[in-house]
Amino acid sequence: MGISGFEPTFLVGLEAVREKHRSRLAELRGRRLTGFALVRFVEDGEWFADCPVMLDFEGVRVEICHWKFDELSIDWNTIDTTAAITGWEWSELTPVWSSADERLQPFVGQELREASLLGWRPSGQDLADGTIAVEFAFGADRFRICNGLDENTIEVGDPHPGFVRHRLG
Repeated sequence: MGISGFEPTFLVGLEAVREKHRSRLAELRGRRLTGFALVRFVEDGEWFADCPVMLDFEGVRVEICHWKFDELSIDWNTIDTTAAITGWEWSELTPVWSSADERLQPFVGQELREASLLGWRPSGQDLADGTIAVEFAFGADRFRICNGLDENTIEVGDPHPGFVRHRLG
């Protein structure tokens, strides 16, 4: 993707993600969300949801990226969002890091109450069954970075009842 420092380690399944990242995600509790970055295109401002979402909790940066139907990479302090995104000469669009997002902006400055992993367990047959979302709860509201079936999605508010919460702390 031409993102400086981004070398994802994709994991599959709740147990693998929880084993690798439980402690670090739980340690974010009590920190304030001081910023975020995601990739948008200069030409139209659209979010390129295939790229990681970076959340900064007072200098501890968590970088979340979903890929394929069931793979999730969580990395820590690796991406340089000040460096230009390269390798897009073939494209008509120019990707850049942006801190503009109406869903995430209201959370900046708020203290994290809890981070959780959510497993998608729908009542019926579903291609997304077993995908993992990373949820961040602040005061009275929360948001999740979810698997949008080969890209990231951002959801705000209470999760769909098909999600099962797995607390980390």
